[in-house]
Amino acid sequence: METTSDRPIDAPSGRRTETLDPDYFKGMYATEADPWRFATSPYERDKYAATLAALPRPHYASALEVGCSIGVFTHELCPRCDALIGLDVVPSVLEAARARCADCPNAHFLLAAVPGAWPDGRFDLIVISEVAYYLDRADLARLVARVEGALLPEADIVLVHWLGVTHYPLSGDEAAEGFIAGARTFATVVKQSRTAAYRLDVLRARKSDAG
Repeated sequence: METTSDRPIDAPSGRRTETLDPDYFKGMYATEADPWRFATSPYERDKYAATLAALPRPHYASALEVGCSIGVFTHELCPRCDALIGLDVVPSVLEAARARCADCPNAHFLLAAVPGAWPDGRFDLIVISEVAYYLDRADLARLVARVEGALLPEADIVLVHWLGVTHYPLSGDEAAEGFIAGARTFATVVKQSRTAAYRLDVLRARKSDAG
């Protein structure tokens, strides 16, 4: 396995056509506790800082992080939220996230493979970082529908995706643009930025459509 910008890439084998299942991620974590180097990568460190800086509000009542992994970004986001739920598909990484965020009583973690599984409640912040390109287009549309149903009025949606070439079902641009297009009936893009490595998109739910 080779890496670019500290993001693992499997050997070229053609683009996958279906959503990656939980076994793929269990396999990634079976041999390494932090295969994407969330805790040590300069790429991740800089991306986390940019994501926090891009949040339109200083504080949120109820946040959801889809794909929290071992909780590195979760720990940084916790001070900005009254309550924060992190989702992931690998039990062992959720245990690592709980341990990392042990000093954050407002953080809770759930085992959930989106879009098939989804937590109860509504949120004024939903973060989808380095996740949507693991889905095929049908599941991306289901994710958009899940998000729509979970938004508080004028909630913020943050998308962050790596722009490197992989065998995942979608590229970073395809995932972000597909989400934005699917959400156009209920959310508007309010901020976008792009580096050589990743893109960051912030959407705001329309007041009349959310909730």
